[in-house]
Amino acid sequence: MRLEGKVAIVTGAGQTAGATIGNGRATALLFAREGARVLITDRNPESLSATQDLIQKEGHISYPFEMDVTSESDCLAMAQTCINQFGQIDILHNNVGIGTGDSSIGKLALADWQRILDVNLTSIFLTCRSVLTQMRQQGSGSIINISSLAAIAATNMVAYKTSKAAMLAFTENLAMANARHGIRANCILPGLINTPMAIEGISKGRGIDREALIETRDKAVPLRGRMGSAWDIANAALFLASDEAGFITGVNLRVDGGQGIKIG
Repeated sequence: MRLEGKVAIVTGAGQTAGATIGNGRATALLFAREGARVLITDRNPESLSATQDLIQKEGHISYPFEMDVTSESDCLAMAQTCINQFGQIDILHNNVGIGTGDSSIGKLALADWQRILDVNLTSIFLTCRSVLTQMRQQGSGSIINISSLAAIAATNMVAYKTSKAAMLAFTENLAMANARHGIRANCILPGLINTPMAIEGISKGRGIDREALIETRDKAVPLRGRMGSAWDIANAALFLASDEAGFITGVNLRVDGGQGIKIG
């Protein structure tokens, strides 16, 4: 019950269909298990409903809200709905991110560049801004943004990397500007994680055998030679959301099995 009495918003709480659980769904479920009342959001109503069912079957409290995180009006409605339902906003967990259509700078279409930046970066500006008034009135809050190890690593996905790197700067600014209000802001940088979006998404998008993809990704991880799971991301988020991290703000927490320090 590390989040007992708290109210959390988890964006991207649905997931791509697949054999494993996604980061957003795992985080929403863990937050609920730890005592939080959770507003779960996603643009896919079927996937959102599946997450809601899992939470309710365990006897926990959540409220589904279908939305587009790139819409300013939707983000404002998200915050207001949370206040109407639960009376407060203690945690905002920004989990939405895409890389579809990304490529090297010479091949990347302008429309794909703009879409990826809108979804990965502009969305957190909108969601964060929508909850700040309430958090400042409360004198407390925890904002957790899901970046990526790609933010600090070489990759040919120029829009994805740029958006995730910019998220670090945004979060640092957010942390400094709101520290006097008791609001903390931190980033999680996942490395290679075995989620449906990563495995089924990449396998289908690139025409790669699923098991071969898993084997290749596992071999790239120093710690135990295997990818992390969505529960690794959820547990990191739980810590940052909890009072145990009450003196932590503006950090970039790598959850990557040591991949970020690997040399050679």
